[in-house]
Amino acid sequence: MKGKYSFWILVIPFFLSCEKENPAPSNPEMYFPPVGSPTWETSSSAELGWNESRLPDLLDFLKQKNSKSFLILVKGKIVVEEYFDGHTPSTTWQWNSAGKTLVAASVGIAQEEDLVDINSPVSRYLGTGWTSAPSEKENLITIQSLLSMTSGLNDESELVIKPNLTYLADAGTRWSYHNVFQKLMDAIASASGESFDSYFDSNLESKIGMEGFWNKGLVFSIFHSNTRSMGRFGLLALNQGKWQDEQVVNESFFKASTTSSQSINPSYGYFWWLNGKPKAMLPGSQTIFPGPLIPNAPADMVAAMGAEDQRIYVIPSRSMVIVRMGRASDPSKPSFALSGFDQALWEKINAVIN
Repeated sequence: MKGKYSFWILVIPFFLSCEKENPAPSNPEMYFPPVGSPTWETSSSAELGWNESRLPDLLDFLKQKNSKSFLILVKGKIVVEEYFDGHTPSTTWQWNSAGKTLVAASVGIAQEEDLVDINSPVSRYLGTGWTSAPSEKENLITIQSLLSMTSGLNDESELVIKPNLTYLADAGTRWSYHNVFQKLMDAIASASGESFDSYFDSNLESKIGMEGFWNKGLVFSIFHSNTRSMGRFGLLALNQGKWQDEQVVNESFFKASTTSSQSINPSYGYFWWLNGKPKAMLPGSQTIFPGPLIPNAPADMVAAMGAEDQRIYVIPSRSMVIVRMGRASDPSKPSFALSGFDQALWEKINAVIN
């Protein structure tokens, strides 16, 4: 008996070490479009058992609501791809604040490379005095504070310049949607020794085959791309930062990004909006709204959201990514807001996919 147990004592650690050195491959059912190629496999709505008779109603709604493009991916394959108002597959469009999620992913990559530590003060990378807050209050502001929108800095002005970055509350005690997030781009540039654009391109954009550019405006930089590039990033998010067999963004960081980053607004992660939470706060307000962001959307959905209704919906339970680009659905309300558009859109989507 002693010899038998000795055998297993030797063999089991061997198998465990092999498992550790050879991580499980990507989900074989998940498709990833090749990098550097326009090829993208499709799947039909009929194969998925969708109600195809309701699809025209969905597309008519999108057209009426000033959409430029709409894309649905299931397990990475294109099921619906439509363009409106002269938009084409190669036309670029702005992501607006949906592009904040690209910055969050870049922070995750930089942390994995030991360039930044999200628990360190921002002043470690930008130097002291990057705000107009007292030094002891400025030192409370960490990279994580910016990711979670809890810097405590005054949010009255959209223009992120030092005179506007005044103290309002201790970091971590107040949630407020704020353009100060762009300081993360400066921190990555400082830590990496190259421009943020260059770092983003080599470490994220090019690895998953996105095509786009950062347009530097007066208030902040806005990413522009075609619709499929937006879909590629949604697919990366669906797979927790993994593209085929490469973990582009650390999985634990991506999970943290799509988990409540603080208790003040549980519907917010690291620039990702989270559905299915008991309460939510919205940009430009300290009002707390009971219930989930979009009641008729899947509870596990996370979303990149930007002004004029730029959207990436990621639904893990359905292996689905949905992209909407375009002008504001309601021109009288162009800024970010969870208006009736999202619920109305999900009513149309549910009629098709359920």
